[in-house]
Amino acid sequence: MAGSRGSAPGLTWDCLAREGAARAGMLRTAHGDVPTPSFMPVGTAGTVKAMTADAVRATGAGIVLANTYHLMLRPGAERIAELGGLHRFMDWPGPILTDSGGFQVMSLSRLRTLDADGVTFRSHLDGSAHRLTPERSTEIQHALDATITMCFDECTRLPATPDIVAAAMRLSMRWAARSRAAFIGRPGYGQFGIVQGGTDPELRAESVADLVAIGFEGYAIGGLAVGEGQALMFATLDATAPLLPAERPRYLMGVGTPDDLLGAVARGIDLFDCVMPTRAGRTARAFTATGTLNLRNARHASDPAPLAADCDCPACSRHSRAYLHHLFRAEEMLGPMLLTWHNLAYYQSLMRGIRAAIVEGRLAEHATALRAAWSP
Repeated sequence: MAGSRGSAPGLTWDCLAREGAARAGMLRTAHGDVPTPSFMPVGTAGTVKAMTADAVRATGAGIVLANTYHLMLRPGAERIAELGGLHRFMDWPGPILTDSGGFQVMSLSRLRTLDADGVTFRSHLDGSAHRLTPERSTEIQHALDATITMCFDECTRLPATPDIVAAAMRLSMRWAARSRAAFIGRPGYGQFGIVQGGTDPELRAESVADLVAIGFEGYAIGGLAVGEGQALMFATLDATAPLLPAERPRYLMGVGTPDDLLGAVARGIDLFDCVMPTRAGRTARAFTATGTLNLRNARHASDPAPLAADCDCPACSRHSRAYLHHLFRAEEMLGPMLLTWHNLAYYQSLMRGIRAAIVEGRLAEHATALRAAWSP
């Protein structure tokens, strides 16, 4: 396998237990160890929305995600580097994974021009032009001091024609090789390649083969949860995950609901990120062991019960459903703060339970019980 510049050993992942395709392990990095499967709260602009760093830590999160594109625009990667790097800047000494900006190639398609070399973005903030190439994206992530650097890629919204999906995948593979060549290896740091190819098993297999030939510390599966539906996503994971190196961590990007996480873990995925728990918290939706609740609903107005009796987060341990309902009806910022905290705590609790079930060899039974409790 080809390597990055420098011969320093990168981050590693140890498998501690298996049940079927599911794996429980430990990701070992320069900024601390992370038990897997693990969910990464999204801190796009160097902050998890509505949360202090201490609050994020209190939920049990061990690793967070930040975004190259958004931090490039403000305050700028070089400024963050001058101020001691992203870990110090956002008060997060633990591991940080940085998305490369590839998702914005899709989500900001009206504001960008793509060519074989890279992407020129028109800033959504002030219209100024910014250029991202595989080399520049990798350079920015290095300046941020990202524990895990992601390759720059083109993510395609689905559905799309086979020709479009194939062209985007092959461009992403060329960019992956350039990203790897630009990456500077350091002890406990790593770079992940991103598997693309839509829901086509043959394209996914071709992408995996190209990435494994390049050689990375970990592998991500991108381009899912972008409109294809859960059944197709799971089918794509069934075809793709077994092809990835068993000794490397696997990351499913941008996923998802609790049921998505449970199904993906059963298919061999180790890392996840998604804005869902934080975005839901800001819009009065709470994830619980018995399903999702909307705290704006009038039925909560006089309810003295806690949001979730089995949760010790501040929203549940110190407040009633009636109070949370009142906060959202009164448009008080404390409502989104408390529900965001709760949702992130729930996701971390969910992952702890899944890890324990894998170690104890009872994941299938655990999954059945979880899904039964979530049912309406």
